[in-house]
Amino acid sequence: MTDEKRSILEPKPQAPARATPEFWDEEQEQETIVPLTRAQAERLFGPDVGRASRVTPFRVVGAQVLLSLVAALAWWSLSASPRDAAMSAWLGGMIGWLPGALFALRLRMSGDRLSVGSLMMGEAVKVATTIALLVAVAYGYPGVHWIALLVTFVLTLKVYWLALALK
Repeated sequence: MTDEKRSILEPKPQAPARATPEFWDEEQEQETIVPLTRAQAERLFGPDVGRASRVTPFRVVGAQVLLSLVAALAWWSLSASPRDAAMSAWLGGMIGWLPGALFALRLRMSGDRLSVGSLMMGEAVKVATTIALLVAVAYGYPGVHWIALLVTFVLTLKVYWLALALK
């Protein structure tokens, strides 16, 4: 096949298509969001759809503290070195609930000025506090029992799921 015939048969390269602002506006205009009526919401989510939740951030933190105490007592009673195991379990629980308590306090202090940005900043503070506490325990407590610490830490974090189930 000659070069002339090949150039006719092959498609010519084109610049990639770019989305224009008008395209996005047209796409947005086509999507109409219709809110649910109260009857539709009750049919989907049940009759208690408008009721405020009994679960508050401070109740979740309180449940986490209680779970940490119970886990520390369990590790104390079941371990060969009860003092270190109980202390490690308490520290693991504290690493789970202390950042949540700081976040809940931040929520309460913000009041009506809550925004998505402030929630994201609160989550960033939670992650940074958790990492800092883990590092502090790793370097500051030589007798740490990592199994007790990590198991209690994970159990403490699972309280969030329990709170969602009780909502």
